[in-house]
Amino acid sequence: MTQDITPDTFIDTSNEPLSPDEFDAIDTILDDLRSRYDETPQWEFCEGFMAAVICCRRVIPQSEYLPVLLAIGEEGGEDEGSFASPEQQAEFFSLWTRRWNEVAHALNQEVEALDDDAAYHPEVMDVRGAVAALPEAERAEMAGEALPSFGQVWALGFMFVVEAWPDEWTAPRDKEAAKLLNSALEAMVALTEDDTDEPTLSIFDDEAPPSVSVKRLNAFADAVWAVYDLRAMWSNFGPRVETVRAVATPGRNDPCSCGSGKKYKKCCGA
Repeated sequence: MTQDITPDTFIDTSNEPLSPDEFDAIDTILDDLRSRYDETPQWEFCEGFMAAVICCRRVIPQSEYLPVLLAIGEEGGEDEGSFASPEQQAEFFSLWTRRWNEVAHALNQEVEALDDDAAYHPEVMDVRGAVAALPEAERAEMAGEALPSFGQVWALGFMFVVEAWPDEWTAPRDKEAAKLLNSALEAMVALTEDDTDEPTLSIFDDEAPPSVSVKRLNAFADAVWAVYDLRAMWSNFGPRVETVRAVATPGRNDPCSCGSGKKYKKCCGA
């Protein structure tokens, strides 16, 4: 079916947090989209993508960024996905917009610590921890599989936006701001790397086997603070101003630049 994605099609101003069941509903929709387009990302990637778009310098409209994220295109297009129905599309946009409002609201708050209830808490999974908690037989079936590190997929989603819209992440002329930008992006890039240190922590369940290193947890915190820094910095600078280049105007008695062969004063300058 043809997808008509417009920025104002689904407007939801609610800041009500998504429930676990509603995050499951998003996962179900993404799984269904993946059945028609196997490169449809997991939610954690979408979460990082969303955070980057929210704190980007330019306000990128929904009609521009969502086709890049989900590869939704015209009916019959190659290598493109599609929603199963208008109802599924509407449900996705409603849930997406509510999560967007929640993240944007959190990033606009002044928080002292990331454990503050008002702080931005990325919706990420501890895949290694979940696998480590499986029964031994099920763990054995997954032996040798490459499992993402904590926060890795979220950071990859964020950096996907940076790479897709590089002009919006060009360093400003202000040296302090440029330094802040580089530091923030370095923190995010560091999180895209694998956690190779010894796991000593369990993120979501104190009783589960350790799956995350202290270094990794600190890197994740640095990346979340980096999102706050980027949001604040770009809000202060505002959108980029396009450079206007002046074109020299011919003298009145010079040949007209349109190529007519007439003098400028008798042609375009008349």
